[in-house]
Amino acid sequence: MRFYQATRWIFPRSYQLRLFTLCFLAVHLPIIVFCVAEGVRGRWDWGIFLTLLAATLVGTCAAVAGLAALLAPIGYATDLLRTLQRGERVPNIPTGGEDLVGELLAGVARASNENAARISNLTDAAGKDMLTGLLNRRGFTDMAARTLRAGTNSAIALLDLDHFKSINDRFGHEEGDRVLTAFGRRLEEGLRRGDRAARWGGEEFAILMPATELDDATEIVERLRLLLRLDTAAAADRPPLTFSCGVTALQDYQSFTAAMARADEALYDAKRGGRDRVETRA
Repeated sequence: MRFYQATRWIFPRSYQLRLFTLCFLAVHLPIIVFCVAEGVRGRWDWGIFLTLLAATLVGTCAAVAGLAALLAPIGYATDLLRTLQRGERVPNIPTGGEDLVGELLAGVARASNENAARISNLTDAAGKDMLTGLLNRRGFTDMAARTLRAGTNSAIALLDLDHFKSINDRFGHEEGDRVLTAFGRRLEEGLRRGDRAARWGGEEFAILMPATELDDATEIVERLRLLLRLDTAAAADRPPLTFSCGVTALQDYQSFTAAMARADEALYDAKRGGRDRVETRA
């Protein structure tokens, strides 16, 4: 580090040019010594001088080309580190040898893998509800953006647990959390393989049913509603858990926001209609 710090005044913004400068001086040292010696002796041998000059020029070109090639992996690793600092994923990292550059590339590869795993974990955590393990609102919206294809008839359902506040008031929030977790699990178990459920917020849940007609989606939610009423896992000292639901159709992600608004309107129709029912809104 001392020599590195001491030579920083030579091309302070370019490590490569600093190396080239030192290499240039080292390669030209023989011809410099020859010129000094000839000056001291008071004579000049052009044959030897031209031979040394030609050899020096060839050696300089070869050294510069070789150094540039040897420095290329370091420059590549530096670019990869800048990419990691921006939080971006890096392409495949070449494997080096058992030398300093190889260790540098291996270190960048380890940092890249750890960074990718960290980003993946953070992304996964940001898109999931901590209580139920389902997608949260953000995760559900991101999933819908990836899943929905233009021109494909799909359906969205918005569910709200009936009288959930009374469970919290009577049995406490710990029991309320248990009910939400159990409902989320039963919701996932009752859906088809391609359907995705999410906790939309509070006691509200959302379901995306890709490539599904509105009538079929309504039947799926109705089956879930009836199964929940027959659930024997509910506590004996409280009535069966029920939900109200609004179902609507959509064709692509561009209509997602409007579809959620329609599903919300249908949900409130179900609540006004007496709860424990499914309403649709085309």
